[in-house]
Amino acid sequence: MGEADRSIAPVVLSGFGRVGQAYARRVAEAGREGSGLRLAAVRTGSAQWLAPSGADPAPPSPPFPGPPTDLGEILARTRAAVLVQALPSTPEACATATEEAVTALRSGVHVVTAAKAHLLSGWRALEDAAHAGDALIRLSAATGAALPAGDLARSGVRGLGCRSVRACPNGTSTFVLDRMARGGTLAGALVEARRLGIAEGDPSADLSGRDAATKVVLLAALLWGWDAAAVRWRTEPIEESTAEAARSAAARGLRLRAVASATADLPHEVRVRLEETPAGDPMHSLDGPEKAVVYGCPEAGDITVSGGRSSPAGAALALFKDTLSVAEPRGYGFG
Repeated sequence: MGEADRSIAPVVLSGFGRVGQAYARRVAEAGREGSGLRLAAVRTGSAQWLAPSGADPAPPSPPFPGPPTDLGEILARTRAAVLVQALPSTPEACATATEEAVTALRSGVHVVTAAKAHLLSGWRALEDAAHAGDALIRLSAATGAALPAGDLARSGVRGLGCRSVRACPNGTSTFVLDRMARGGTLAGALVEARRLGIAEGDPSADLSGRDAATKVVLLAALLWGWDAAAVRWRTEPIEESTAEAARSAAARGLRLRAVASATADLPHEVRVRLEETPAGDPMHSLDGPEKAVVYGCPEAGDITVSGGRSSPAGAALALFKDTLSVAEPRGYGFG
């Protein structure tokens, strides 16, 4: 895409909650370091901010001065190279996220997103729009925040014969299970997780297994070309009664984990189960809100990525990383 070849890549940011604000700060910092990114506009559901011409300030604190205008017009006016979506993964935001992404992609503007709902419901529509506009979609923040699981699924294990993916991609569930294993209650663990910025205000997607399932659905879609909208999943929830199982596992040197898995041999199926993991299992060694993904490659050997911060800052850094990957000019040789 021609826009990505410019020395300065204008970015339009949609969403200005904790993740969006952290992303805006990182872009401003990186701009002073010569990253080549410039935040050209910020949009919310009810307001909009446009960077003054010739200046590169950070956006002011909301509320912004004016109502949002047509996205296509803003993309054209700013000559945007990338649309970044720091939107919540809620049914209410899904239609907006889909419409925004399709508009940008068909206009030849790359899309970097932290939202999941529109990826699940409109995977093929977004793919078609990207092909039509010769644009890219990147979703690291939707598959594991700072953990580069999406990069591995999309290209890192390509050609290695990956046949399965097994993951603990939800930091809240791992944190909660460990607290319960040490004698805590579910309610107490959630209070601590919220205080540390690990858990959302509404943790139902984390505790039900829905968030973990969603992330593995997206990873499987990248790995094997599945239509994310067609994937079925079964989940086992974390409840107050799970505390007994977590303590029982700990007494035997095991750790209870919410493990999401998929295999190429069972297309369009994902399962999340509470598993007792032994020492040596990558899921066993996770600490607090860390995450892990194991790509099962029978001939090449398993490929594991673990760690990664589960927080708004981690998600913002994932968005920033993806923005750089699609917007920066490509170099030569090892560049």
